[in-house]
Formats: sequence, C-alpha cells, structure tokens
Amino acid sequence: MNRNKLIVFSAPSGAGKTTLVKHILSQFSNTNFSISATSRSPRGNEKDGVDYHFLSNSEFKKKIENNEFIEFEEVYGGVHYGTLKSEVENIWANNEIALFDIDVVGGFNIKKMYPDNTLSVFVMPPSIETLRKRLISRGDISDDEINRRINKAELELDFASKFDKIIINNDLEESKKIASNLVNEFIENE
Repeated sequence: MNRNKLIVFSAPSGAGKTTLVKHILSQFSNTNFSISATSRSPRGNEKDGVDYHFLSNSEFKKKIENNEFIEFEEVYGGVHYGTLKSEVENIWANNEIALFDIDVVGGFNIKKMYPDNTLSVFVMPPSIETLRKRLISRGDISDDEINRRINKAELELDFASKFDKIIINNDLEESKKIASNLVNEFIENE
C-alpha cells in the first residue's frame, strides 16, 4: 500500500511547510521524514543525521559525481542541498512513505522524476507582506537575508501551479486539516 510513495511539501521560506510536515508526521505513522543533505554548516542545535546530512563541499560534489542524489541544487551562494537516493530507499525498504520538507525547485524535480507516485503540495503564504512579517518575527535572520528570501519567494510563487495541490496557509489549524485530508486521500488511493 505504501510502496514507493512520496509526499512533497514545498514553499517559500516562512510559508509554514515545516510546521505542516511535523503535523503530518504526528498524524500518519506510515510516513517517514526524508532527511536532506546539505553542504552548509549546522546551525544552533542541528544534528547530523537528524536535521540534515551535513557534508563538506567536496563530499557533496563527490556524491553528485557518483549519481547518489535524486535531486540537488545550489540554493544560496555556494550552498548545496539535495536528496540522497539511499535516504529514500531506506524509507521504502521499511514500507513507509517518504515525506519531504523541501525547497520549491527540489519539490518540483522530485514530482518530475516520480510523477505517478508523488503527491506534491505547495504551501502558499497569504501574501508576500505576511511572509516578510513571519520572517522578521523569527528574530534570527538579518535584513539582507530576509530581502534575499523575499526575492526568492516571489520567483518561487510562479511554481505553485506545477504542484498537485496548493494550500494557502492563512489559518494554521485549517491548513493542518487540509494537509491531513490530502495525505489521507493520497495514501488510501492505490
């Protein structure tokens, strides 16, 4: 029933995809979070193998050369992110559904690679101004970084129509219900 299924949540930074993914993980025991690889350094309390697979730039590039990624990209100036094939294969080996909290281009690429067994959900902020306020309220992002993320978000919004479903995250509790319903329908549909 869960054989080789993938659920992708993508959104501009600050739209709420991580919160929705955590909700789905708490509601569906047959889902397992696909941990992305990155070439950036850990932040705060992040742990290798839990939050990300932290790789050096040379390790990341070696894995690219060895075709070990389902998808990868350079996201912010020299920093790479990607999905290791081994990560997804391990989840599938446990008869679980791979659940992704991933940037928009990565989500689009996964859907393109696995069109028939992927549910792709785009989490949309109610507005760019709301997104800016959410990023500012985090309190740990510089003004330059906020502006860079807002500029990127404006480009990412053009991808929304390429996803299976769009959730406009205006009310978090309502968005959680919508996300749960979408996932439940996808899981039940053989």
